[in-house]
Amino acid sequence: MPRTVRQFWIRTPGHGEIVTAPLGVREPDHVLVRALYSGISRGTESLVFRGDVPPSQYEAMRAPFQEGDFPGPVKYGYSSVGEILEAPSQLERSHLGRSVFCLHPHQDLYLVPARAVRVLPDGVPPERAVLGANMETALNAVWDARPSAGDRIVVIGGGVVGLLVAWLCRQIPAASVTLVDIDPSREDVARALGLEFTSSAPAGAEADFVFHASGSPQGLEAALLVAGVEATVVELSWYGTQSVPLQLGEAFHSRRLTLRSSQVGRIPVDRAPRWDHSRRLGVALDLLCDEQLDILISGETDFDTLPEVMRRLAEDGRGALCHRVRYAQP
Repeated sequence: MPRTVRQFWIRTPGHGEIVTAPLGVREPDHVLVRALYSGISRGTESLVFRGDVPPSQYEAMRAPFQEGDFPGPVKYGYSSVGEILEAPSQLERSHLGRSVFCLHPHQDLYLVPARAVRVLPDGVPPERAVLGANMETALNAVWDARPSAGDRIVVIGGGVVGLLVAWLCRQIPAASVTLVDIDPSREDVARALGLEFTSSAPAGAEADFVFHASGSPQGLEAALLVAGVEATVVELSWYGTQSVPLQLGEAFHSRRLTLRSSQVGRIPVDRAPRWDHSRRLGVALDLLCDEQLDILISGETDFDTLPEVMRRLAEDGRGALCHRVRYAQP
């Protein structure tokens, strides 16, 4: 009998459902993966769920192995961890039964080229590996900024990506790192990761680098205010169709600030000759060996509940960090 799979689709903005589809036939260079967990990247996936991807970005925002088109019906997502059930003959001995990370939508069973999966490093459990895509985004942002020893760094926005950026920067020798978030529930998480926390932008910070990841225009305004002379503000938030007005008539010009975007789809130009996406993902997964990062998982539910969970997170995601989806095992 043909095998079937269960997939999460956004049928129309604000409405998701789980559907059944045929698995298809495995190509000689493909692996068959049974999902163990997937992670919800709340910021981007909420925008997609609400239908807030602007038409000009339909192509740029396509995820690997996405089906359908924005605003819907569309099968979307990019943080899946699973177990290899079948593999090409040259890989079978070493890969069968191994846990892997894949940039794949929420689905319980899938076929992908072998090159699309990455075996998890020793010491990274599947439960934590759902943070892989977030860590890759944070790593790319730090590369974009290029902070160095002793720098004063402010991160505005204590979601998963903001917390990971701050956690990475904290490991730079003699760097001073402050995380800012208006949600007081973020303080315990920040402290657990060894980060200094404040609920408002620190006056007189004169930061060398500011990372903005709050997703709000007010957060970006605050980022410009705490940046020092000739400082760089790295914008990680993606606003979809929302307009973002900025007060550029204050000290923006006199302090000669640099405002630059960071987007994980592109590797910084100074690294591109030597790095590809696979190498970068490998480093991101290696960085997940620290068990402290488990605190970034704020909840877990079964795959069957995903339509309701996604609706709730898209409407009001306050207090949520990475929500993990658990798949039933035979």
